[in-house]
Amino acid sequence: MSQAKKKFSRKPASLKTLLWCLVATTMVACGVEFTPKPKGYNRIDLPEPAYQQLQEEHPYTFEFSKYAKIRPDSSSIAQPHWITIIYPEFGANVQLTYKALKNNPKMLNDLVEDARKLTSKHQVKAYSIEETEVKTPKGDVAAVFELTGEVPSQFQFYVTDTTSHFLRGALYFRTATQNDSLAPVIEFMKKDIVHLLNTLEFKGK
Repeated sequence: MSQAKKKFSRKPASLKTLLWCLVATTMVACGVEFTPKPKGYNRIDLPEPAYQQLQEEHPYTFEFSKYAKIRPDSSSIAQPHWITIIYPEFGANVQLTYKALKNNPKMLNDLVEDARKLTSKHQVKAYSIEETEVKTPKGDVAAVFELTGEVPSQFQFYVTDTTSHFLRGALYFRTATQNDSLAPVIEFMKKDIVHLLNTLEFKGK
């Protein structure tokens, strides 16, 4: 069997359109009675989405899931205002990294290219990588990358006001469960990330 052709495409869209697409996908999934998968696949019961405001002092704020916890990035290369949104129940986290642009166009271009390169590293295992450009309700520019296949990160994004702030995020699962069995959780997490983007506000603008 030949491997599915990989693609890396980009298309413009509104954040509202992206959200409705994700909601529609979830509604279709929820409208069908759950049927247990073959042995080796666990049933996943998802809670109703609920959100809370980020309370920590950062150059940005947003609403995140009430089922998640905020922790400082513990990696050796962590910088100020790098945080991780941890979902203990799902074995997942969203890693957020932040950079102050200081009205430096070159830095912005470099960060955008770095974000694309980091996403492209998953092309070895990804069937496809689709980039969608969106604008947030606050008028900031964002790009969302959706990856399909057995990849460790299925959803990545960056958002910037193009002059002062740049925030990048990536969804990761700390589990060896195959992505097809995680599909309901991945869609749940995508909706949470879209909600984060919808409520994101950079401070000091």
